[in-house]
Amino acid sequence: MFRDKPNHELCVWALFLFGLVGIPALYFSGTISIDTVNMLGRYLAFAIAAIGLDLIWGYCGVLSLCQALFFALGGYAMGMYLAHHGGPEGIIDKDGWKLPACLFVVYPYDVGEAPGDAMVPWFWKPFFSLPLTVLLGVALPGVVAAVIGYFGFRSRVRGVYFAILTQAITVAGWLVFCMNNMKLCGTNGLTRFNTIAGFELSSHSVKFGLYLITLICLIGVFCLCRFLVSTRLGRVLVAVRDDETNLRFFGYKPYMFKMFVFALAAALGGLGGMLYTPQMGIVTPEYMTAKWSILFVIWVAVGGRGTLSGAVLGAIGVNLVYNFLTTRWPEAWPFVQGLLFVSVVLLFPKGIAGLLNLIRFNRLAKRTAEA
Repeated sequence: MFRDKPNHELCVWALFLFGLVGIPALYFSGTISIDTVNMLGRYLAFAIAAIGLDLIWGYCGVLSLCQALFFALGGYAMGMYLAHHGGPEGIIDKDGWKLPACLFVVYPYDVGEAPGDAMVPWFWKPFFSLPLTVLLGVALPGVVAAVIGYFGFRSRVRGVYFAILTQAITVAGWLVFCMNNMKLCGTNGLTRFNTIAGFELSSHSVKFGLYLITLICLIGVFCLCRFLVSTRLGRVLVAVRDDETNLRFFGYKPYMFKMFVFALAAALGGLGGMLYTPQMGIVTPEYMTAKWSILFVIWVAVGGRGTLSGAVLGAIGVNLVYNFLTTRWPEAWPFVQGLLFVSVVLLFPKGIAGLLNLIRFNRLAKRTAEA
């Protein structure tokens, strides 16, 4: 079954197998700490969001610079749920809702002398329920992306202009979430996360469970997207990327396909953000800055866009290199990051996936010549 698969996809499946078997074995044997497992879980969450970007950029040919916005929206959805159930007990508002501790700390002028004088903002209340939080954390980024895509793609905004538009929207989102009067704790973000679904987040077993859940979600997302791009819809997406004008001539509406994939990519970004937040312990507007938008693009470019496998390899690989260098030679990381990006653009435009395919092609050519 795996014999005909390209090298980069075999590497991803080997990575998944190692994550399911190798990492638990290393952890329970005491070889790696729970902090290392927690770090890997965060990188897997990045990979989920990177797959979403690869769908819209690699397969549909649309460079989006707002995947970080969708990632942060999912992160804030989960952060609001965790804040509802975190902090000291007994801080209750007039309606009997537990007041999230971050709101009470950041906005003491709203509560007067007693916490009971405060009111939980109406848009916080749906995030008290975990199932509803998960639904909203995926749906809200998808709806926002669908609205952006409808007006943008229907107006035939594409290329660098769409990239600039999405970056501007991300910066606007960052500015909004930084405002204190938005009742989202401003630049401090959401913190004081204690429990999730009734379990203590500080527990090693909970941290390990979150890692496994993130890995399973990544495998599921990868399989779903692999199936999607192998269908007729996937072929239409590639046609949108390669010759949108000709596709329109045959009666298709490319903007509908773009809008759908953009919304799906946003939903995957939101899912990654929701899984990242409880493992990180904080969510702030920092994740909406231009730096994070560019990082998502770098991960997909280094891994190899248009492969899905490359998004996983790039997100995990680049972050592992980042962790290794910043713990030993932090001053070297900016130079390595710049070298990676320049090398991919000039020398290896197909990224890691392209290099692995080239190795396989050379081996096959050598075997053919020997035969």
